[in-house]
Amino acid sequence: MQTQSRTELFDTVIVGGGPAGLSAAVTLGRARRSVLVVDDGTPRNAPAEHAHAYLTREGAAPGEILDLGRAEAEGYGVRFRHGTAVRAEHEGEALTVVLGDGSAVRGRRLLVTTGLVDGLPDIDGLAEHWGSGVLHCPYCHGWEVRDQRIGVVASNPMAVHSALMWSQWSDDVTLFLHTAPDPTDEQYERLAARGVTVVEGRVRSVESADGRIRGLRLAEGYQFPVEAVVVGTAMNARSAVLESLGVATEPLEAAGEVFGSKVPVDAMSDTSVPGVYAAGNVADPSGQIVAAAAAGTRAGAGINADLVEAETAAAVSARAAV
Repeated sequence: MQTQSRTELFDTVIVGGGPAGLSAAVTLGRARRSVLVVDDGTPRNAPAEHAHAYLTREGAAPGEILDLGRAEAEGYGVRFRHGTAVRAEHEGEALTVVLGDGSAVRGRRLLVTTGLVDGLPDIDGLAEHWGSGVLHCPYCHGWEVRDQRIGVVASNPMAVHSALMWSQWSDDVTLFLHTAPDPTDEQYERLAARGVTVVEGRVRSVESADGRIRGLRLAEGYQFPVEAVVVGTAMNARSAVLESLGVATEPLEAAGEVFGSKVPVDAMSDTSVPGVYAAGNVADPSGQIVAAAAAGTRAGAGINADLVEAETAAAVSARAAV
């Protein structure tokens, strides 16, 4: 990877080298823009062995997709720097991004694609299996655990909806209420109609053997056999860089409860601060890899159009001054 001096000014600095950031980088590189991608190498899906529902890359390892994306971006002159962006500030018409080692990079525009952080319920053994036997998205992992015994832990307001969804992939789905309130009569009826069993009591631990999930144990000591566990996570945007520029987050809500945060953007990924953009899971927590990549492409196009407008206005002013 190449490095650069603090004084070098890129057309765009992209913070985050996941599918959204790389897709934006390719789009901007193809538009003959100078682009620097700053990435700390901590993708959200690092624990997952395979990615799914990404056309032409079905079943590929997430790292393989990123490697291919970096190579494609580098083919269009995009440059990369390993590092953690900690804050950003305006410097005249440019934006300066300060990294964790104290160095800084500068861009005429800034795109943040840092994704989100998944907050897991406090259950023994859960984190160890996150991304393998502990899952959250049926479209990402449902096929791989089809017809298995699936336990859905009610950890956010979408638990009933989640249990109903997972019943599409297996006839053996159990909803563990954990810390959630009892379902309404209507919800119980819907769950029963889909063959979903409901178990009361707090889940204490995930039981496993030989690296595979074998069951869920309740606080009272009862163990229920399951082969896959589904949890809803608290999804909080990695928004520190954006917030340092005055870009506010907004609550991620469902059923009147807050279980995360996101960064509001418009159709072209603009934030509330001019020249600052956000795309991918930082702005759309539910977006899968292919959706994040599409958002990055759209953001890249929007940034290039913004730069063209600025350059045209400058050219018009210069011509009028002659």
